[in-house]
Amino acid sequence: MPRLLFMTSAAAVALASVPAMAQSTAATFDGPYVSGAVGLQSVDNGAKGLEFDTNRDGTFGETVTTAQGVNAFGPGFCRGAAIGDRAAAGCTSDDDDQDYAVRVGFDKRFGAIVGGLLVEGSMSNAVDYETGFSTTPASYTFAREVDKSIAARARLGLSPGDGRGLMYVTGGVAYADIDRAFTTTNTANSFALDDGGDDKVFGYQAGAGAELMLGGGFSLGLEYLYSRFNDDDTFVAVGKGSAPATNPFLLNGGGTNLRPADSHLDLHSFRVTAGFHF
Repeated sequence: MPRLLFMTSAAAVALASVPAMAQSTAATFDGPYVSGAVGLQSVDNGAKGLEFDTNRDGTFGETVTTAQGVNAFGPGFCRGAAIGDRAAAGCTSDDDDQDYAVRVGFDKRFGAIVGGLLVEGSMSNAVDYETGFSTTPASYTFAREVDKSIAARARLGLSPGDGRGLMYVTGGVAYADIDRAFTTTNTANSFALDDGGDDKVFGYQAGAGAELMLGGGFSLGLEYLYSRFNDDDTFVAVGKGSAPATNPFLLNGGGTNLRPADSHLDLHSFRVTAGFHF
């Protein structure tokens, strides 16, 4: 968070103290441009923890029970990575981290209205963790990270007055490469991560921002971007391993599949942008 505050503060100072050269340079937001962005990305998912398909028929949301009919995951769930094998030890938080992006785009001005299209490639280090605790005791943590993504978005904005400033909204489709990992303190069962042979997923993005021409074709801006990716094809297949037949994962058909309770991966990015307009 201190890195984001530093970047946004620096951008705000630059935006507030427009160089003198900007006063004599006509700004148009009309034509091709290239730009880059750097900022902080955070993970925000709705449901927390894990969900289960106890008979492996593709339907999740079932309860893993012991031979006595007790909920085997009674200790509960958390957002974050497990600190130990017991729920009382708690969890770390998700890893919020920097993201980086480069884009090329084209704007067209219609009076004070500006419309355009852009293509953007980005990389991120933010990680989503979802954890469950069983009565064994044992912990089970699923991790997801958007390694890289590409997006195609439209943007529509208002550029009033002398046209040096632009306030806009943006939205479009995205395609991401997601890295996944699973860890557990359960040493009895077997665990196999199954992503269906494809770690690429589709999603969409929406956001808003403001941009200011500094002169000579250079611009500086602030932007917020929300990304949602559909990640419902990946699960961990839990098998017998060395566990007895009375193991809770095995009671309803010989195995269980588990995955994050939220099948969407949601990301929030707060960015500083810098561009050159041709």
